[in-house]
Amino acid sequence: MRYTECRLYPLAMEMLRDIDKETVDFRPNYDGRSAEPVVLPSRFPNLLVNGSEGIAVGMATKIPPHNLREVAAGVQWYLEHFDASDADLLEALIERIKGPDFPGGPAGSTGALIVGRRGIQEAYRTGRGSITMRAVVEVEEDRKGRANLVVTELPYQVNPDNLALKIAELARDGRVTGIADVRDETSDRAGQRLVIVLKRDAVAKVVLNNLYKHTQLQDTFGANMLALVDGVPRTLRLDQLIRHWVTHQIEVIVRRTRYLLRKAEERAHILRALIKAIDRIDEVIALIRASASAAVAQEGLMDLLEIDEIQARAILDMQLRKLAALERQQLVDEYDELMAQIAEYEAILASPERQRQIIGTELGEIVAKYGDGRRTQIIAYDGDVSEADLIAEEDVVVTITRGGYAKRTKTHLYRAQRRGGKGVRGAQLRTDDIVEHFFVTTTHNWILFFTNKGRVYRAKAYELPEAARDARGQHVANLLAFQPDERIAEVLALSDYSVAPYLVLATSDGLVKKSHLTDFDSPRSGGIIAINLREDDEVIAARLVSADEDLLLVSKHAQAIRFHATDEALRPMGRATSGVIGMRFGEGDRLLGMYVVQEGADVLVATGGGYAKRTPADQYPVQGRGGQGVVTARIVEARGELVGALMVRPEDEVFAITSAGGVIRTAAAEIKQSGRQTMGVRLVNLASGQSLVAIARNEESLDGANGGIVGDDGGNGDSGAGDAGADAAGADVTVADDSDGTADGGDV
Repeated sequence: MRYTECRLYPLAMEMLRDIDKETVDFRPNYDGRSAEPVVLPSRFPNLLVNGSEGIAVGMATKIPPHNLREVAAGVQWYLEHFDASDADLLEALIERIKGPDFPGGPAGSTGALIVGRRGIQEAYRTGRGSITMRAVVEVEEDRKGRANLVVTELPYQVNPDNLALKIAELARDGRVTGIADVRDETSDRAGQRLVIVLKRDAVAKVVLNNLYKHTQLQDTFGANMLALVDGVPRTLRLDQLIRHWVTHQIEVIVRRTRYLLRKAEERAHILRALIKAIDRIDEVIALIRASASAAVAQEGLMDLLEIDEIQARAILDMQLRKLAALERQQLVDEYDELMAQIAEYEAILASPERQRQIIGTELGEIVAKYGDGRRTQIIAYDGDVSEADLIAEEDVVVTITRGGYAKRTKTHLYRAQRRGGKGVRGAQLRTDDIVEHFFVTTTHNWILFFTNKGRVYRAKAYELPEAARDARGQHVANLLAFQPDERIAEVLALSDYSVAPYLVLATSDGLVKKSHLTDFDSPRSGGIIAINLREDDEVIAARLVSADEDLLLVSKHAQAIRFHATDEALRPMGRATSGVIGMRFGEGDRLLGMYVVQEGADVLVATGGGYAKRTPADQYPVQGRGGQGVVTARIVEARGELVGALMVRPEDEVFAITSAGGVIRTAAAEIKQSGRQTMGVRLVNLASGQSLVAIARNEESLDGANGGIVGDDGGNGDSGAGDAGADAAGADVTVADDSDGTADGGDV
């Protein structure tokens, strides 16, 4: 047998409904032995709902499938606004028909994603468009701590076996790096599940973007909505497809009604004769008995009852039981019902509005029986309608650690406390990691990530993973397309790009660059160049400034320079430039930090030997940019060079991180305030061979008296590496033991 038989889905039978009622024309088939319909009645818009794909000589069609409910909603609007212009109808249809709705895979999975609406708009408005489809991919972590890309939904018509082979081939040839293994775990129970195991040093976001580029994890559907209109191929807009279908349905309704009217009239014609015969039954019986043949009886009945040949034949065929009185009443009732139907059919044929109502009613019944929800989710792409329009704006706490882990947490999970309270447990971190950025923002605000390699990435706060208060979060390299060896140098939160006029970047070679903040408003997901770096240079700080503020630069060899940020002292430059000299160094010196000078704040510096000092910012004189500055601390070889500098206030808390991974937390006020040319006091006791490697302001210590978020009160004793995770997490932490006089040690 050449063709395989199959049973049609019940909805498919709606394509054939009423085909036996002369609703469509028939023509001889290829060999003339039978007839075939020229077109099916198609009681729902099949070309749009199921889509179509085919080729012919010099032409092709490729129409994507759509959701039955959405298409029906568009048709109903057109039936109710039948006189609408093409433009109005098209806009109304685009509003109701969101886009193609592709079928799902095994175990009821949905139809993946459509990225952006531009291709959909083009297809609906012109009949041609390229629609971008994307797989649903989640980043999971296996038991070995490796990141896995798990594909749970594939684009329409993508073969999972071929996709897995393609990914394996790309990994084997080195065209896509970072992939350790590819496993197909698809089953009827788990559904679609293609697992791409990444190497430990791989960045999930980068690998995924490469797979989108080189495989069918992201594919396009080239819509070409070509159809035969009166036998002529035409490329149709969405509104034209709907108009032609409704026109076809009106013809189906009219032809069906005419057929039903004809059948009803034929039956009524016979019933009239039967009723006459029953009323004169004795004469009819006598005539038939006296007739020599059926033909003679037929002629006699035609003359007796004044009926035609068809009616006379029906009387002769009538069964004797019809002579009963009850049967006569049934014939009369049937005749009256037929007369009402005939009047109804004639009213339908005379009223185009009734015809459209019937189309809407019958389509509504089909939708109620077979309609379902949308399976393909349409997501925005940069430059398209933002996802923020669909997300409620609310306050969240953003936490980013020095190790690069980020998360957002609802503010109500942090209770307000009075200053000095016990606090609540924060993130559970690695022993050598601390919370470096901790701030309250809203889900719609931008977060800018400046990396040491001179690039800047941005994300909306709602794009950060939402996690519990004590969760670590997810590494930013899995959220943003970081390049190899990139790490976060600075993080800024912005409501928009008008919150400050300028952004200043500083590099370890002492270069500074002031640019308009609006220059960094770019939708590129792969980041943009924030500053052109010279060889072996890297970004260490980014600050928002205005022209009336001062900047303070501090070097590792304890030099500091303060200068104005006016346009005359520091002219604005383009984004992809190298900047100008902010500070000159002696041999072996490097820039340690850059800060905006705040009134009433102190400059806190710390050395590798564990010593620190706090100096009022107003003791630093304003100088011209490009000098070596003034001494900010007197250092000796035994105490080491500066390893950190901060702009703090007495109520702030400070983290000190040791080379052994220990984290010490202390109040800034406990570090004695002294002049610039002093050596400072001991901040932390260090074991032999250990050193202080960095300091950071405890960003989690916001003032609870003002209804903010608070950390814990400090305890006593030494803090070792094993306690560092608790320290950074906001649990009970310790400050350096001052039993040897470090807390009150005098200046030297």
